[in-house]
Amino acid sequence: QAHLVESGGGLVQPGGSLRLSCAASGFTSAHWPIGWFRQAPGKEREAVSCLNTVDGSTFYADSVQGRFTISRDNGRRTVYLQMNSLKPEDTAVYYCATTCEPLVWDLGPAADGAYWGQGTQVTVSS
Repeated sequence: QAHLVESGGGLVQPGGSLRLSCAASGFTSAHWPIGWFRQAPGKEREAVSCLNTVDGSTFYADSVQGRFTISRDNGRRTVYLQMNSLKPEDTAVYYCATTCEPLVWDLGPAADGAYWGQGTQVTVSS
């Protein structure tokens, strides 16, 4: 069974940076995408970035384009989300999952059929 574990969250001042990690294990498919999502209190879950593990292509929500970078370390089976120029509105619980919907469709499982990590809290505040 697939297992995803996020880490790297924390408290950072506006304008600062954090790097989140998503460690994957037990995958039955080497071709599932990895998506990063976030959910702030009282708001809907938002897909912020996606990595197509087949060809390495990357995708970003408009809200994070130019500030966030998704990457992977194949040897460690880990996907990273580098977050720069953080803003208070980036505050949320961040999750990784084996889906990219609705940011990118038809790359892998639908959101309700995907594996999800437990989340890591990111707080941007002075």
